[in-house]
Amino acid sequence: MKFLDLAKVYIRSGAGGGGCVSFRREKYIEYGGPDGGDGGKGGSVWIEVVDGLNTLIDFRYQQHFFAKNGQPGMGKQRTGKDGDDIILRAPVGTEVLDEDQETVIADLTEVGQRVQLARGGNGGFGNLHFKSSTNQAPRRANPGQEGVERSIWLRLKLIADVGLLGLPNAGKSTFLAATSNARPKIADYPFTTLHPNLGVVGVDNVEFVVADIPGLIDGASEGRGLGDLFLGHVERCSVLLHLVDGTSETVAEDYVTIIHEIEAYGDILGGKPRVTVLNKIDALSDEECAEKLAALEAVVGEPVMSMSGVARDGVTEVLRALRGQIDKDKLRYKADTTEAEPWQP
Repeated sequence: MKFLDLAKVYIRSGAGGGGCVSFRREKYIEYGGPDGGDGGKGGSVWIEVVDGLNTLIDFRYQQHFFAKNGQPGMGKQRTGKDGDDIILRAPVGTEVLDEDQETVIADLTEVGQRVQLARGGNGGFGNLHFKSSTNQAPRRANPGQEGVERSIWLRLKLIADVGLLGLPNAGKSTFLAATSNARPKIADYPFTTLHPNLGVVGVDNVEFVVADIPGLIDGASEGRGLGDLFLGHVERCSVLLHLVDGTSETVAEDYVTIIHEIEAYGDILGGKPRVTVLNKIDALSDEECAEKLAALEAVVGEPVMSMSGVARDGVTEVLRALRGQIDKDKLRYKADTTEAEPWQP
């Protein structure tokens, strides 16, 4: 299955059915009076989060979704049938954007969440509705309300606890493969990861989800390489794991490059907690490792961890550090959402 995280769809809700102008005509009934029924309501367009989906690939093959119109009213006081609704099924983490790709219509983060995207038009009143003591034979009826037609964008942002950051070939996919059952593509050339990967990682009987995204390069915010669009998949993470290639001769410059790109992306990533790790220490001598750790700590301004994803040296300590940041983020979120108790004298 191909991974698709951005799709444009066209939706239209159903128009309401028109009201009916009719009069009761039966044998031996001289004054039947009006009996035109109301029109049915048009169908609405909804989006619903379902379990079992992890991509928007279904919207590549179908982009148009039109709900049914309401049925017109009929004589004998019969109301027209309502149009059927249409439900768009999306994975967890889908964002619904307006046509400008900036206005957020809905942010779907839980299974079963359902949002109305376009409301169906109301049905028109039949002439029975306008009957009164002064107008006993009305010959008017309302037309049905038009439906809503619009274009929207669906953007998938993966739900994960940890997001991996780093230059191409920093060892992100190797770390994910070494700590989870995920099997991302691993090779000795840049940009082996072309789409995000998820893996469930466990440490000390606690599991959390790690997201691996394609590597960033200098100028990614301006469209170089694969760009920075994939950074949207780590927006929801509690902590970012920044891996720096220990075999590089410019570890400090590599760190600054990634920090510059995530700050250019927006404050939502620049303010997230980060764990910085010097990776691939199995290919370094003790002196080289100490020298590069010191150079990296001078730029970061705080202690930097070290590990080897291939040899699995220091991996457990990194996982425990990530778990601690995740727990802190959950405590912060709980504190922000807890309502204050009402004051009592």
